[in-house]
Order: sequence, then structure tokens, then C-alpha cells
Amino acid sequence: MKSYSDSYKAAGVDVTAGYKSVELMKQYVARTMTKGVLSGIGGFGGLFEIDTTGISKPVLVSGTDGVGTKIKLAFLLDKHDTVGIDCVAMCVNDIICCGAKPQFFLDYIAIGKNYPEKVAKIVSGVAEGCVQSECALVGGETAEHPGLMPEDEYDLAGFAVGVVDKDKILKPETQKAGDVMIAIKSSGVHSNGFSLVRKVFGIDENTVKQYYDELGTTLGESLLTPTRIYVKAIMKLIESVKVKSVSHITGGGFYENIPRSLPDGLSAKIKRSDVQVLPIFDIIAKTGNIPERDMFNTFNMGVGMAVVVDKADVDKAIEVLKAAGEEAYVLGELVESDEGVIIEY
Repeated sequence: MKSYSDSYKAAGVDVTAGYKSVELMKQYVARTMTKGVLSGIGGFGGLFEIDTTGISKPVLVSGTDGVGTKIKLAFLLDKHDTVGIDCVAMCVNDIICCGAKPQFFLDYIAIGKNYPEKVAKIVSGVAEGCVQSECALVGGETAEHPGLMPEDEYDLAGFAVGVVDKDKILKPETQKAGDVMIAIKSSGVHSNGFSLVRKVFGIDENTVKQYYDELGTTLGESLLTPTRIYVKAIMKLIESVKVKSVSHITGGGFYENIPRSLPDGLSAKIKRSDVQVLPIFDIIAKTGNIPERDMFNTFNMGVGMAVVVDKADVDKAIEVLKAAGEEAYVLGELVESDEGVIIEY
């Protein structure tokens, strides 16, 4: 590559660093290549041939998201190889809620100064997320932004595209009172609510190093735990039983996300004692003196996904999810109500 510009470099953008970043990340991108990929990274567009075998009416489903202020933890811990998993997870976990299987992903990294090794670490996490969700990383963009953000900081976002047969799109309207909601456990805070988390703990170089017996690790390491990716488990579940709806429990917690997958006139009734809350949420609530209603309206509280099936399919559904490596349990049931979510104490 003969492209370079001393003038642009003097202004804060080193195009040669960008080329080195691409070379370093190629080994990670290669891990994500699926049979649908028709082009390598470096072109103007990523080419992907969708396999429509067994799909009579293919419908594309897209989702986009970022990592949010969780990325501050990566800065403080100088650990950059996991936030990419979060970025992929936030996108693919959304599109599987209608039954779509992720096909490919693209990322966008805005960075104060392009340090090729750091960019490669970020992309290694994105690639790992793609491997976990069986989708290809077909392209992306790294944009150097001198003067817009500090040299050592960056932001990360991306989007995923999936496909589903039109006749197999999940139909929440088929739900009825008496159907059962199953919880699939989260790996922690995932990638939502970190503005509140940082306020509660006064996150800095010292607080992230504090060790908690309840967590078995430091606060920083616990909070940086990547968002769990549920693609393989949900796809297997959809193949095995009639899944009526899937909710990705992200920002807004139970009260915002569960109603998104329910038809008018139905609510999820959940016994508080049945929610297997992870220790990190107890610590957040206690440290910040946060009312429990706010906790359930901000965080996933230990439930990464919630799926609804007929009562007769509950045992098989939990068996399938556990065989796929997930921890699952009965969370509640659907009742006739317009409240959306009812948590009983």
C-alpha cells in the first residue's frame, strides 16, 4: 500500500495506522467466515449470499446497537477484547426475538487515535461474538477522530442482519392466559444501565479493583463480563417446541422489554421469589440505595431472555435450553391484564 499523507498525519490522522489495523484484524475476521461470504474485508461493500434452503419467503431482519458507557470499564481496566462481544450480542439477541437467524455483522469504531494493536483487540472481541452467534463479520469502519475525543478513548457500535421465513416469524398474538414464561439466565449486567452503575460506585481506577466475596472477583472484572449471546440456544428451542414470543431483557429491564412481546390484554405475572437475581444486582441496589422497582425497570436482574411457550411444552423447553448450555427456569405465567408486568411480593 503506497497511500500516505504527511499533512493528514500532522492533522492527527495516520492513514498508514489504519492499514496496519486491517492487517492485524484479518486473523480474527477469518474466524467468522461462513459459506455465504463472497468478499473479504477491504472492499467498498461486504458481499453475502443468503442461503434460502428450506425458506419459502425469506424476510431480512436487522438490528443495530452499541456498547454504551460500559466501554468506560474497558478504558479503566485497559482490556479491550471483550466489548466487541457485547456489541454483537446487543444486536443479534434482538433480531432472534422474531425468530431470525443472524447472517452477518458490521462494526463501527470511532477512536481518538488509531493504535493498530488496540483496534485489533477490539475487533477480536467482535469476531468472537460473531463466532458465538454463527454470523460472519463482513466489514466495518475504523474512524480516527482527533480533537473530537481523547486519544485513548473510542466508541463501538454495529449492526446485524438475519433472515427468517415469513411463515415462521414468531407470532406473539398466539399467546394466551395460562402460557408460561421461561427465564434464561444472564451473565451479569450485560450492556445496559452502566450510567447508573457508574454513578452508584463512583467508578474509577480504585473502585474497579475492589474485591467482592459475593462475586468471587473484582467489581471491574464482574461488570466487564460480556453480554451472553443466546442465538444457538434460541434457534435450537424454536426447532424443538412452539415458541410464542421471545423478549431480550435490555435497557428498561422487565417493565419495558417484556411487554414488547405481549399482545394487548395480556401481562406477565411473576413472583418476586421466583426471580433468581444475581449477586451483582443486590450489590448495586444496596450500594446505591436504589428502590427495587427502579432496579427491575433498569437492569436484567439475572434474566437475559424470556421466552413464552404453552404450559404443556415447559419441561421440554427447559430441557432443550439446558442441553444448549443455558440455565433456564420458570419465571411466571401470562394472565389477562393490561399492566404489562406484574411482580408479586
